[in-house]
Amino acid sequence: MEIMTKMQTLRNLTDVLRSFLSTLYIYMYQLTRPLIKWTLHRTTGLCELQRICYCEPAGACRILGVEHSLLTSKNGKVKRLLEFLDRAAAEKRFNEANLPTIVNNAVQAIYSIKNIRPEVHTPFQKSFGPCISVIWGFKQLLDEIESLKLNRYDFENKEHETKLLELWSCLMPGKELKSRVNSAWKELGFQGDDPKTDFRGMGLLGLENLLYFAKNYPGAALHVLSHSHHPIYGYSFAIVGINLTHMSYMLWKDGTAKTHIYNICHKPNGYQPNLKHFHRFYCHLFFEFDKLWLAEKPSSIMEFSRIRDLFEKRMRSLLADRSCVLKSNFLVEDI
Repeated sequence: MEIMTKMQTLRNLTDVLRSFLSTLYIYMYQLTRPLIKWTLHRTTGLCELQRICYCEPAGACRILGVEHSLLTSKNGKVKRLLEFLDRAAAEKRFNEANLPTIVNNAVQAIYSIKNIRPEVHTPFQKSFGPCISVIWGFKQLLDEIESLKLNRYDFENKEHETKLLELWSCLMPGKELKSRVNSAWKELGFQGDDPKTDFRGMGLLGLENLLYFAKNYPGAALHVLSHSHHPIYGYSFAIVGINLTHMSYMLWKDGTAKTHIYNICHKPNGYQPNLKHFHRFYCHLFFEFDKLWLAEKPSSIMEFSRIRDLFEKRMRSLLADRSCVLKSNFLVEDI
């Protein structure tokens, strides 16, 4: 007992030391950053945004660097530019019609603010412009995801009901649902006879995720569903799926998933972040969670929290790599 107490005390002291060193590093970095930027600007003739765009590889490394530089800038004109971009994202103006104008205006503003000569630094626009598109496209997408989450499932809404019944058709092909409220829903892993109550936590987003998985990756979805019926290691397919919607949502909301989405959308004139990217991210999580669940051989469903936490920890570690791209190449094998 005494040894255990000493070990716990040592762990607590280690955590305190780590926290102190981390705080000290952040303080020193913030203190010296302006001097470092000024020195590099004087020696290279390039502002921080130029150095990032010219030196960092395309994708998450460059976009995260640009994002950090803009968000930590103390320049009043840069702050006003960010307010303009935030407003455009909130108004859903990062679309095909408005995107070129918004991005071009942002690039021209930075040219002026940073005293960059366009005729000399033509590559800057090609590198910086897509960063603006992806960063604020991601913010706009987060608003869309949030709206779906807050949109509660309504059984009186025909569109909602149609999607729910379509989920049944995709996952139970050839099997008729005899009535809308039916114990057969438990075969899909819902808790009761009416699935509407299970969507309360994540709203319509939970249903949209499940339906996207079932429609776009039917082989993988049916494969995972079959695993959920395993006589020993079975679990509630729909309930786990909705829980993974929450995990996906949190990984996007806290910025952890930015490495993945920024790497996907970095190409010049490339992809604007859209809802399909979120759905595919979710599908990857569901398929990989199912693999981990079976590999862990849980003694009962009571181990769900432990395995879920283990899975989230692994995903966060994977996404911490700035080169991370989650690929949905599902390899379906037997149980």
